[in-house]
Amino acid sequence: MARRHDPGRRQRIIDAAIRVVGRDGIAGLSHRSVAAEADVPLGSTTYHFATLEELLVAALRQAGEGFSGVPAELVPDHGGPDALAAQLARALGDWLGGERTGVELEYELYLAALRRPALRPVAAEWTERAAARLARRTDPVTARALLALMDGLCLQVLLTGGSYDEEHARTLLARLIP
Repeated sequence: MARRHDPGRRQRIIDAAIRVVGRDGIAGLSHRSVAAEADVPLGSTTYHFATLEELLVAALRQAGEGFSGVPAELVPDHGGPDALAAQLARALGDWLGGERTGVELEYELYLAALRRPALRPVAAEWTERAAARLARRTDPVTARALLALMDGLCLQVLLTGGSYDEEHARTLLARLIP
């Protein structure tokens, strides 16, 4: 029997994994749940991703454009420390004010690296990319401190269900920028 050519299947499987994690959390992720979501045979998921870890790595890479991309789109190469703090605070507000499920999904995948060592290099890539973008406007140590603060602010909003206070974030960020 001839094998059907389906060049988009791998991507559909990754997209389905992201939807499954977004809906059911990482605990709901299985080859079977992803195959059903992607409407592909179960063997396709294991063909493209021998383990769930491989599938999670692919999903994390794809989802990783959110938080690590925040500094890229909003850190112009001009303006002083106050402008940078305001730009970062505004970007966080835009990101957190968007579709909350997507933000939660990105953090769930990111934090999965705590228990899944295969995800750690991908999580580290997020941090490295974002730090490099911020370091264009400040020194590398300050860039990492800003990222840590931004991460903490996001987690506090997500975990407490509280609202994001852009002015408070701007004040905190400004304290870190020399």
